[in-house]
Amino acid sequence: MVGGIIPCLRMFLLLAFLFPAFVHCRVRHYTFNVLMKNTTRLCSSKPIVSVNGKFPGPTIYAREDDTVLIRVVNHVKYNVSIHWHGVRQLRTGWADGPAYITQCPIRPGHSYMYNFTITGQRGTLFWHAHVLWLRSTVHGALVILPKLGVPYPFPKPDHEAVVVLAEWWKSDTEAVINEAIKSGLAPNVSDAHTINGHPGPVTNCPSQGGYKLSVDPGKSYMLRVINAALNEELFFKIAGHQMTVVEVDATYVKPFKTNTIMIAPGQTTNVIVTANQGSGKYMVAASPFMDAPIAVDNQTATATLHYSGALSGLRTVLTSTPPKNATPVANNFVDALRSLNSNQYPARVPQTVDHSLFFTVGLGLNPCPSCKPANGSRVVASVNNVTFVMPTVALLQAHFFNLKGVFTTDFPGNPPFAFNYTGAGPANLQTSTGTKVYRLPYNATVQLVLQDTGIIAPENHPIHLHGFNFFAVGRGIGNFNPKTDPANFNLVDPVERNTIGVPAGGWVAIRFRADNPGVWFMHCHLEVHTTWGLKMAFLVDNGKGPNESLLPPPKDLPKC
Repeated sequence: MVGGIIPCLRMFLLLAFLFPAFVHCRVRHYTFNVLMKNTTRLCSSKPIVSVNGKFPGPTIYAREDDTVLIRVVNHVKYNVSIHWHGVRQLRTGWADGPAYITQCPIRPGHSYMYNFTITGQRGTLFWHAHVLWLRSTVHGALVILPKLGVPYPFPKPDHEAVVVLAEWWKSDTEAVINEAIKSGLAPNVSDAHTINGHPGPVTNCPSQGGYKLSVDPGKSYMLRVINAALNEELFFKIAGHQMTVVEVDATYVKPFKTNTIMIAPGQTTNVIVTANQGSGKYMVAASPFMDAPIAVDNQTATATLHYSGALSGLRTVLTSTPPKNATPVANNFVDALRSLNSNQYPARVPQTVDHSLFFTVGLGLNPCPSCKPANGSRVVASVNNVTFVMPTVALLQAHFFNLKGVFTTDFPGNPPFAFNYTGAGPANLQTSTGTKVYRLPYNATVQLVLQDTGIIAPENHPIHLHGFNFFAVGRGIGNFNPKTDPANFNLVDPVERNTIGVPAGGWVAIRFRADNPGVWFMHCHLEVHTTWGLKMAFLVDNGKGPNESLLPPPKDLPKC
């Protein structure tokens, strides 16, 4: 696809002639070789799917307005696709990455060039596989620096570091989920959490060390924290140190101090830490948050913040981690988040609503005669009682070429029947199935209330919307009340995100403007829920003229 490069080159030539000192338009080139790598974690060795042999994968660096070209070459036996999580992909949905939504996957032995321009974004995002459960090891950071000469809206830190949080299974994750699908039950939880690929010391595994962040006394450090875990929200803290939160999901926030952040799968959080404690080693911890009666991996991943000059044998200053059901700690963090909303970075919250939607998200049970361990049933998940069925042709391709029979546009804007959503639930736990999208005209404003249900069990649901940022204007526990709750919405400086946590037994309200034509996936970023069908898609029509229309597909677009 050349649509992203041509405007950049034209701008480059014009500005180079008129203002040679102010040319910032760049093309960044990367190659991702997806291959198997033998690695040792938890005292066991197993081959994993990796990018360029690294776990986590390589960090991509770019600046706002850069065009990024990433050639992905598939050397493994699995189909592969890569999603650039949080990149808006304005008119370039072909580069978004979710398999069978915006592209067919890259088959073994094949390659694909992802081509997109980063417009109006700066901060920390990440990339990950978007097919099967390959995201467990195929992920890495995507750092978008401000334009040259544009400062951060906070004191510039002395140094920066990427901190990727993830999960680790001793077993092959594809075998884990395939066994779960066969049985109809939930998959086994992970065996450990990791910080930059290392779990830290593990019981009965004395050889395992951990990630070490070396710091100089008096210096400040911006940590770009990413939760790449498959299924668990995490607490993150550093012994003896306060953190100043300055950004989430590549959007600036009003800075505030905390000793604990809560970060859901798919979310990113930038914090500034000042090395202002006594010389020594300080524990860094990532531990699970789950305030529902659901099995989680209880292992805490640990790393070390190590002051330069400190003796290697010095005792590490420890920290206690919040209990896994520490809802007040999580709520305090979420409630403190506010958009910066400055003159340079305004919060453009839609003040009027064209489409008011209400989506229930939760679990269900469908018949499965072959699922003997689950007594003839299968656990499923749904949005508005629709369990999404993955197509065999990419939705965006079907939309662009007007292919019939791939999807329908009758996704319900409200639940098919009302019940006490956070109560005992209906007697019938069965869901409907289908490949349905909700159609939006270009530039329509949308208010979407996401309501958790108590069917089987209430759970947190980190919901990720592709193609857009949105504003989290309201949040509450219990059932959303459309008559009274909107009066308390924050329409001034709500936090802007691409992934939002629906609280267990509660709801969250978001607003966005549908100004990006294409087909855009929305799903729970707990991979088990996505596998079970907690996903849907928005189809946004073209607007008026070429600048409001989806670009044509590239010639090397993978085929199904």
